[in-house]
Amino acid sequence: MNLPTDGFVAVVKRDCPTCALVEPVLRELAENGEPLSVYCQDDPSFPDGVPVIDDRRLATSYRLKIEIVPTLIRFSRGREVERVIGWNRGEWRSLSGIGSLGEKLPENRPGCGARNIEPGMAEELASRFGDTGLVSRRVRLPAHVDAMEAVFERGWTDGLSVTLPTEARVLRMLKGTTRKPDEIVAIVPPDRANCTVEKAAVNAVMAGCKPEYFPVVLAALEYACGPNFGMHGVLCTTSFATPMSVVNGPARRAIGMNAGRNVLGQGNRANATIGRALNLIVRNVGGGRPGPGGIDRCTLGHQGKYTMCFAEDEETSPWESLAVERGFRPDQNVVHIFTATGVQAVQDYKSRTPEEMVATYVQCLRVVNHPKITFSTALLVIAPEHSVRFKEARWSKQRLKEAILERLQIPVRELLPGYNGDGEGLRRITPEQRAHLDDPEYRIPKFLPEGLNIVAAGGEAGMNTAIIGGLSMEIGMAWGELRP
Repeated sequence: MNLPTDGFVAVVKRDCPTCALVEPVLRELAENGEPLSVYCQDDPSFPDGVPVIDDRRLATSYRLKIEIVPTLIRFSRGREVERVIGWNRGEWRSLSGIGSLGEKLPENRPGCGARNIEPGMAEELASRFGDTGLVSRRVRLPAHVDAMEAVFERGWTDGLSVTLPTEARVLRMLKGTTRKPDEIVAIVPPDRANCTVEKAAVNAVMAGCKPEYFPVVLAALEYACGPNFGMHGVLCTTSFATPMSVVNGPARRAIGMNAGRNVLGQGNRANATIGRALNLIVRNVGGGRPGPGGIDRCTLGHQGKYTMCFAEDEETSPWESLAVERGFRPDQNVVHIFTATGVQAVQDYKSRTPEEMVATYVQCLRVVNHPKITFSTALLVIAPEHSVRFKEARWSKQRLKEAILERLQIPVRELLPGYNGDGEGLRRITPEQRAHLDDPEYRIPKFLPEGLNIVAAGGEAGMNTAIIGGLSMEIGMAWGELRP
């Protein structure tokens, strides 16, 4: 950027009425004898009658931090002394020292927004002129190489196309959080690699997130890789498991998350990309990949391994939210992480009482993972036409949960291999259990109380509930407040 040691710099654009207004003033300045450099942001032939420097790449505008055009700056001994923006006759005269400057012009006219502050330009220019502060490795591809194909070949995608993480896009993503780019958010298994905010931003871009989603991504990452959730176990199990995020608090609505119709399905950008970003981070930063040599040993998997994230419908729920249930205030933004082995549909169109609904849930929950596998976890996602049965009868969430757990106490003999003809069952029988094989009153719970959770979500029509099964309590669940 070659600026005068002494003299004036003017930054203008043709697409600005005030810049057109001051065109004769710029000629006056040029004829006054002091050096004048005029930079134009959009047309190197404007203004007429003075030498113009082409600034369509906006290098000078960016480095001078121009916000409004026209801007007039005085330099002395290589340093900026003063600047004025827009057109104000008194200010231009004072700055230039020319008492008759702009005699025929109006007293005052506001300027226009500079091109370098248009939406998205700040990040684009920072990446263009090397002021990013990013430390991630740059991958430079030859012009003839298809960038998307290169991403697939390097294994950086989950099998679907991604948004290419340019420096400008990563910088834009980082504006979604107040956390510093070099802050370590999590140690990501299986490679136990440090994931910084910047690395998370790269993958959030690839997933298609908006910057306003980024704090939720960071929270999901932090708790999924924290001590209360067995992310390594989720990766290396042959089961169907994937991390699932459930979001509570005002942030849900602020970023447009779906808690209603098709809540577990496609179509909502926030739901889809937040969950996908978490899985891409585990893949690309932590090395959690399937296939030959990969640690992801899942036998079959399910579509939720691409993404599984949704918001609870706190507005129409008959109960306190999952977050409030765990001691948070309604105004706190909370992210919960569960293991999810898939979605089991529960369609009950005829039950009209809470007791009948409980009977339906008990039968369906009994088969989570296997009818003989106990101490699993599950999340009931209850849609409005089912939850209204409990609302009308004034059943609390706790009463519903206790009723389900009470009926899911299973006689030990029904958990033995061979019962009902299959070979699955308890691998090890304790002496106490063996002593009660014929006692119908001696029972083992299908779920521990903390292993069964309930949220309200889903469309207003349809008598449906979803059961999302999970792994054992040893894999765990995690939750915590979202940081901005």
